[in-house]
Amino acid sequence: MANRNSIEFKVTARNALFTDPLTRIGGEKCSYHLPTYEALKGIAKSVYWKPTFIWVIDEVRVMKVIRTQTKGTKPLNYGGVYPSERDPTKKEEPPNTLAIYTFLSDVEYQVRAHFEWNLYQPKLESDRIEGKHYAVARRMLELGGRQDVFLGTRDCQGYVEPCEYGSGSGAYDGLDELAYGLSFHGFDYPDESGKPELWARFWRPVMRRGRIEFPRPEAGEPDIVRKFVRTMHGKQFGKGSVRDVEHEATDLGV
Repeated sequence: MANRNSIEFKVTARNALFTDPLTRIGGEKCSYHLPTYEALKGIAKSVYWKPTFIWVIDEVRVMKVIRTQTKGTKPLNYGGVYPSERDPTKKEEPPNTLAIYTFLSDVEYQVRAHFEWNLYQPKLESDRIEGKHYAVARRMLELGGRQDVFLGTRDCQGYVEPCEYGSGSGAYDGLDELAYGLSFHGFDYPDESGKPELWARFWRPVMRRGRIEFPRPEAGEPDIVRKFVRTMHGKQFGKGSVRDVEHEATDLGV
């Protein structure tokens, strides 16, 4: 039986693009073979999220064979100037450039996650009602999420639905172990860490019988390697800036 703060769901998509955000701007992009912790956390937040709690991803299961597909795309141009087509004597920055992206194709995952109270939002302590948040999260999951679901990038829209984690047969259930190199894990945001800094986390994922267990965000070396990104201040929420979970549950009939 699931805990009162835990959800299990299936996510499917035609394409996915899981990359390192530190190298996102410009150039060619090639997806990781496995979904990142931050991408799965973003999916859980699209299902249901409030600043009262933090989603923690426990485990993901790869259900379909990992396949890649290369596509030509036109991303926004972030630098460089070129001769103007209207006036060759002038320079202008084109709105788009051409690039080749390598996506994952036809993906399906089972995800197990749970939420924990964000202790760095003390003004929302009265909103820490586990049963009501759990009920709203389950209801939102049945409806396909509160917001659009994306797998790594807005170009890759996905779909979520409840499932029993571990049910069905996966493409890699018979594979003992498959290890990967250093990969992006997630971000340490100031409003979740209590520090006025943004850090990026990296780790070395290992898939065992189609399952990947994630280390907790606060884990240290050797499980997690951190890189400082920049100074950043978190946002504080008060009771007047969020809707009470009691009203959320009443509107949804739970």
